[in-house]
Amino acid sequence: MNRGNVSERRHKPPQVGVTSVILALEPAREHGRRRLWLPLVRRVREPFLGQWALPGGPLRADRSLEQSAYETLASTTDLRPRYLEQLYTFGDPARSHGGVPMVSVCYWALVGQADVAQLEPRHNVQWFADDDLPPLAFDHRAIVDYALWRLRHRMDSPRVVRQLVGEPFTLRQLHALTEAIRGERVDVANYRRRMLASGLLEETGGVLREGRQRPAALYRFRPGALDDAGAPWLPAGCEGEQLEHMNTAPERASADDNPLGSLTTALLHD
Repeated sequence: MNRGNVSERRHKPPQVGVTSVILALEPAREHGRRRLWLPLVRRVREPFLGQWALPGGPLRADRSLEQSAYETLASTTDLRPRYLEQLYTFGDPARSHGGVPMVSVCYWALVGQADVAQLEPRHNVQWFADDDLPPLAFDHRAIVDYALWRLRHRMDSPRVVRQLVGEPFTLRQLHALTEAIRGERVDVANYRRRMLASGLLEETGGVLREGRQRPAALYRFRPGALDDAGAPWLPAGCEGEQLEHMNTAPERASADDNPLGSLTTALLHD
């Protein structure tokens, strides 16, 4: 009987949820390039019991997709994203590995220069460097790889880049971010020349001392540069007032009524 019930469920319309890849730039390192970090949750049931997975949760009738993604990742990390963009929809029947079929509308989010080294593991949530990820449940490794690919193709968009580096910034900080996103060394001198000649930056008149080096000039993106949405064939994400609205507009339900407010949801979602 149980076997028949499982077979019957597999032929019904799949459940739909949201899954998020949350990216943060680690603090400055004394040696080596900086890296991107992301939080994972440890599974508390089969399939993939005990393995790491991306945070996610179900949809609600009174929430948009963006609100669902925003609230799920906020409840997982206690961080509020500065940029949120729909990534892709994953729905291969085999991705559930024998469980109830699940379609995941995936998002990627940026949370700025969070001090991930100081974030203590809690509620089965732990941060990992993008180049040192453990084996992931389901097809979540493919989702992470796609999110990193998308970010690399957003590097020409000041609106996206400034969410990770902040403003104002030094050319050294911008160079470190570029290396973190590309995952490889980038020649400093050539990079500085290219950025100064790009017309995207303007000096603020301020300086910042970084370590033992002499004070460095502070820059920001020119207002006109922020109108550039980056690659025209990629969708635009949410930032600024749009995300602030998501943080305040939805009427907050009680913990019993709001599955997105519970970390259990994030831990169980496929």
